[in-house]
Amino acid sequence: MACFESNKGSLEEDSYEGAVGGELSSCALAMMEKERESLLSPSESPGTFISSSSNSFQAAPLQGYDVEFDPPLESKYECPICLMALRNAIQTRCGHRFCKSCIEKSIRDTGQRCPVDNEMLSEDQLFPDNFAKREILSLTVRCPNSGCTEKMELRHLESHLEQCQFATAPCSQCQQSVRKSHLEEHTTVECQRRPVSCPDCVTSFVYEERELHEQQCPFASVKCQYCEMDLIRDQMASHCDTDCPKAPITCNFSIFGCKERMQRHNLAQHMQEFTQMHMRYMAEFLRGLSLNGTTPKPLWPLGPSVSTEDQGAAAPVSACGGPRGPASCSSNCTQPSEEMQRLREMDGRLVKQDHQLRELIILKETQAGQLAELRRRVSMLEETVKELEAQQCHGIFIWRLRGFSAHLRNQEAGLPVVEHSPGFYTGRPGYKLCLRLHLQTPNAPRCSNYISLFVHTMQGAFDGQLTWPFQGTIRLAILDQGPEGLHHMEVMETKPDLQAFQKPTNQRNPKGFGYVTFMHLHQLSQRAFVKDDTLLIRCEVTPRFDSTVHREGPTVQPRGPEASLSRD
Repeated sequence: MACFESNKGSLEEDSYEGAVGGELSSCALAMMEKERESLLSPSESPGTFISSSSNSFQAAPLQGYDVEFDPPLESKYECPICLMALRNAIQTRCGHRFCKSCIEKSIRDTGQRCPVDNEMLSEDQLFPDNFAKREILSLTVRCPNSGCTEKMELRHLESHLEQCQFATAPCSQCQQSVRKSHLEEHTTVECQRRPVSCPDCVTSFVYEERELHEQQCPFASVKCQYCEMDLIRDQMASHCDTDCPKAPITCNFSIFGCKERMQRHNLAQHMQEFTQMHMRYMAEFLRGLSLNGTTPKPLWPLGPSVSTEDQGAAAPVSACGGPRGPASCSSNCTQPSEEMQRLREMDGRLVKQDHQLRELIILKETQAGQLAELRRRVSMLEETVKELEAQQCHGIFIWRLRGFSAHLRNQEAGLPVVEHSPGFYTGRPGYKLCLRLHLQTPNAPRCSNYISLFVHTMQGAFDGQLTWPFQGTIRLAILDQGPEGLHHMEVMETKPDLQAFQKPTNQRNPKGFGYVTFMHLHQLSQRAFVKDDTLLIRCEVTPRFDSTVHREGPTVQPRGPEASLSRD
């Protein structure tokens, strides 16, 4: 040990050169050679002992080792400045040990004195204590990662941290500390700040804002609060203002004083039942205008109740005081009584006509009720026929979208174009599905001028006999109606964990599954995809049950306009 201590200064790893005179003994030379080999070992090199997994090493890489020793660290291996285990141990001529960076900083900042005994000390009087360094690296430490119970020598801590399954790293999205082994799953599945996109409008947002977006998405499927019809949120306002049969509205005569409110489909009945009341309201309104100094036009012109003869008779009466004198008045004195008789006759005719009108109204209401019942029965028969036709599809459905040019004009004008196909079954018994087509507007973010195509599950007649969620393969294609028959096709597998494939609780599941960018609109003009103003969309569905295998079908080429499909 004495021969080692007398020659320490010549073995400094960081190019310290101690001036030692005289020849070294063979013992000293041997010890120096072993220490040089030890210093060159990668596992003991202080320059490489900085773990990316340990926050304590990142915070202060040049101070002592901030780790938990087991057993606890002896005080002789503790730096008096940083109070941690010695890193690159340095010994002074007065016999005190320090971390290399700690003592150098102390000498530069506080003067050339030893921090322990205040003796004069300069940097050229420091020399490495390689023996203490080797002893410290041989001490047992605990892994700093929470949950890990491994122990190892200090020199092996770095390699352990690189492989430790409890090592953590901050999530780049939410900055939460996550185990490295779970980091990928966290960033893609669990992180509340992970980026997601809306399946309806393709807008991107962070996951924690999904509820806010669902409440504001203009293309989200919503139900009318009055008639429960499925609509897109952008269409809701115009639907309630003009179309909804159950939306509450005011009477057309509200400006004249009628305060009744009713559902839109009851307005005609209200107008018919309260015609006389509306006339009184209007007469009072016009009378009020007249009293205020404004002379309104007559409610009706002189009609059958006052003939042209009556008008001629009124002139002589008004002229009694005229130049013709009393003789002319006496000649016309019998006219008022004739007028009264004529008025009574007219009043009788009006009463009779009023009774006839009421009978006609009752007959009309009866016929309207019978007509409504007939229409209801016809509608039920049509629905039954459609349901039977849908059950005959056997999983292959061709949707003929007629009047496609009108949809393209609306799309070019920036209006939302959304169409739903009739329902169809995958078999008998089978699942009931339908298609939904969007024509994305020119200003839609990231999907402008694309055709979006989705599949929705619907409530069907065989839902109770089937297994849920729906599983299988779905082939979607826009058919080329030209002689080449180069159809644009996509193939997708269902995902049972999505809401789109669960058993629907409404007539049509509001959640769909498909492609936002199924096909660009400019591709329609490259082939005969539109013929006779009709677009043909083909959907082939192969359900998959636990006890069955996939139904064999035509070989499908990869995605792209070159993919072909045998024409039906």
